[in-house]
Amino acid sequence: MGGSQNNGAGGKRSFKLLIVDDSNIMRRRIERSQQFDELQVVGTAGNGIEAIEMFRKTDPDMVTMDLTMPAVRILVISALADKATAVEAMERGANGFLNKPFTDRQLNEAIAELMS
Repeated sequence: MGGSQNNGAGGKRSFKLLIVDDSNIMRRRIERSQQFDELQVVGTAGNGIEAIEMFRKTDPDMVTMDLTMPAVRILVISALADKATAVEAMERGANGFLNKPFTDRQLNEAIAELMS
């Protein structure tokens, strides 16, 4: 992921940020509020479809993302296997949760749930 670069003489590494939120107000606020010279906003997206397209075009190092957006279903895959983590992910807008490590069958079942 990402094409972070070293800025030569100053030696500071630069980072590319993609901002994803269905609220234009929030996207603008995040863009205006960040205070890092080495962080370049390379794009913004208002939904999951736009986010994927923008991600492919810009190859960001970082993404800020609203979990409850139209046109996107989120499967959280995490090594944190406790029930509280799964519940929190779902409360924050995830549509599914899968623990690592997982089998092919478990992955495909989780994806099928998202598609139904």
